[in-house]
Amino acid sequence: QVQLVESGGGSVQDGESLRLSCAASGYTFPTAGMGWFRQAPGKEREGVACITIKNVTLYTKSVRGRFTISRDNAKKALYLQMNNLKPEDSGMYYCGTAVTGGGCFLMPSNVDYFGQGTQVTVSS
Repeated sequence: QVQLVESGGGSVQDGESLRLSCAASGYTFPTAGMGWFRQAPGKEREGVACITIKNVTLYTKSVRGRFTISRDNAKKALYLQMNNLKPEDSGMYYCGTAVTGGGCFLMPSNVDYFGQGTQVTVSS
């Protein structure tokens, strides 16, 4: 079955960096679009960044220039490099996939599967 396992979250100070990883299994990773999503307490889950099977990327406005999404098809892994983190970036971060589509998606409703999430906390 499809499995997505996130790692790399933690507690950091304002301006610091983190790198999230997502290990995928149970489907054909190279033919699936992938994305990172986050959810803060009391808020809806939102799309942060996505990447197509041709490595075209898209970012939500608040993280452009600070976050970089990438994928390694050989390792079946998805990454999110987060630089210059801000307190408003805090939340649970999830990777997601639409296993039947190779495009880019920032709407959680387009996701077929999510991982269990990894917590990111940024203190001022």
